[in-house]
Amino acid sequence: MRIISGKYKGTNLHITKSKNTRPLRDMVRENIFNLLVHSKKISLKLEKSLVLDLYAGTGSFGLECLSREAKYVYFVENEKLAFKILQENIEKLNVKKQTSTFFNDVFNLIKKKNFVDKKFDLIFCDPPYKNADIKDLMQLIFYNNLLNKNGIIVLHRDKKTKEKLPNYLKVIEEKIYGISKIIFGYFLS
Repeated sequence: MRIISGKYKGTNLHITKSKNTRPLRDMVRENIFNLLVHSKKISLKLEKSLVLDLYAGTGSFGLECLSREAKYVYFVENEKLAFKILQENIEKLNVKKQTSTFFNDVFNLIKKKNFVDKKFDLIFCDPPYKNADIKDLMQLIFYNNLLNKNGIIVLHRDKKTKEKLPNYLKVIEEKIYGISKIIFGYFLS
């Protein structure tokens, strides 16, 4: 696994061999960023953006954001080995000052009132494919007002899943890459 573009382009990242973590393949990540940067349907300025990487694993998505000049990334992961490797990858790229890491369950952390006092420009959600609580996750993000008015949510799921998404999540784009389904959306006001 490597950084695809930006100032850390070509840097190999540490990965876990744990079956509890599903790495985001380079090709899928590259296609996500192509849409985020070049789609006329998405008006995201990745440079100087605040990013929330939920179910971060070893951090490939958030670190790619930093390589492409994102301002700051918050990582949330609760699998011990993946979290350790995430921290190693942050050290390898020397981006500790541009990151905050949380070893916690996503739901438990967001429910804490003082989790973070920021709104994010980009929220990436990559829960395990077996998680069926995606609608609850979207509600949690929405009701805790974590997404900026013009912010984008990217959701990584198995292409076979039929998600029950809340009606205030406007899906902009849905793409299939191998077994991955990527959903891009934003919250209606």
